[in-house]
Parts: sequence; C-alpha cells; structure tokens
Amino acid sequence: MEVLNSIPIELDLEAVLKRMRLRNRSDNIVGNIREMLDIARPIARPKAVYEVAYVENKNGDSLEIGGIKFTSRVLRVNLDKVERVFPYVVTCGRELEEIDIPSTDFIKGYYLDQIKETTVVLARQYVEDYLKKRYALGQLSRMAPGAGAEIDWPIMQQKELFSLFGGREKVEELIGVRLTDSFLMVPIKSVSGIFFPTEVSFESCQLCPRERCIGRRAAYDPELVKKYQPEQA
Repeated sequence: MEVLNSIPIELDLEAVLKRMRLRNRSDNIVGNIREMLDIARPIARPKAVYEVAYVENKNGDSLEIGGIKFTSRVLRVNLDKVERVFPYVVTCGRELEEIDIPSTDFIKGYYLDQIKETTVVLARQYVEDYLKKRYALGQLSRMAPGAGAEIDWPIMQQKELFSLFGGREKVEELIGVRLTDSFLMVPIKSVSGIFFPTEVSFESCQLCPRERCIGRRAAYDPELVKKYQPEQA
C-alpha cells in the first residue's frame, strides 16, 4: 500500500473551464472563478492511497480481490483474464472542503464545487499515470462501486473496498476520507475504485442508458451490455 499525500496538479483556470464545459465565458463568470481559484490553489492538497492486489476465486458473479469477496458480474467479466489490480481512493482533500463560503452565495459555492471536482479528476489522472510508469503498465480502465445506472456493483461494497486498506478508520487516518453509514465519502469530491489493465478501454458509462448526465465519459453501447448478461443455460 502506498499513500500519495501531496499530488502535484496544474489547477489553473483553463483546467476548470474545460471541466465545466462552459459556452459562456463572460468576464463576470471568469472573474468569479479566478477569485475562487486564488483561494483554493494555495491550499489544495489532493491525496490518494492505492494498493496492489491479486484476483482469485472467480466464480459466476463474484470474485476475490486481496482475499476480499466482491459481487459483480461486470467486474468479474472485466477481470476474467486479469491477475493483478490496483484499488484506490483519491480525494480533493479536506483543505478545499473546509473553505467557508456563505450558504447564500450560491454562485461562488458552485464554482468552488467545480474547482474541487477538477482537483479530484486531475489527481485521479495523476494516480493512473503514476501506476502506469511505476508498474510498466499499458492501458488501464477502472470501475467503481455504484457507478452507472446499469452497473451491478452496489455502492454498499465501498465497505469491502475500504477494507483492502485496513478499513474505514485507516483510510480516514491516511488521507482524510471518511466513509459514511450510507457508503458515501467525505469530502464529497473523492473517488474510489479499481484500476485494472485492459486491451480495450472500458467505461461504466458504456453500460448506462441515462442520456442526460453531465459526468458521461463514453456513449451508451447496447451491444456491449449483452457481453455482461448471464449466459443462458
């Protein structure tokens, strides 16, 4: 297990604007985002923890990773020929979470939220690139509990995922991410999942038919959905 306590990222205006997909870049909007960036950038400390784990006991809709059982047909199929995976938790950091914006200032609160989102996305990309270099990996894909409307890996298995790092308390101690009783993470702008080597890129979005989704990274692929359906007896 390795902890990355201060991930270097380029948290600049263009990165935030790109993440927000803004069509209107008026002086007022850009000025407000710059103001929030001036507050956030000096204190941003995105963090991550990852583990190297091995896949065993693949059976039907379940498998074991690092000795912990996970139940998901999609995950099992994706890891059918994979032996080594990289569970991770990445966060924007408590430093950004603790910035105090008046609840009545919705606009600045929204821009800060987008800055935190940009921070965790850039940090996750850094971790992916770091893993590729350190372990001489080619293409990586990822899955996360509860991601995608059609994904069968329930969010409740965040508990099992966190256990790969020693449990909820240990993850909070290492990088400041708390797992709630409803299996959500605090800071909210935190992500978790499993990186795995693959020859063909996979995104959970490919299995999700929901059309209106700001976080969509790939088009819905009904033909790919068939790949994960249980085989008929």
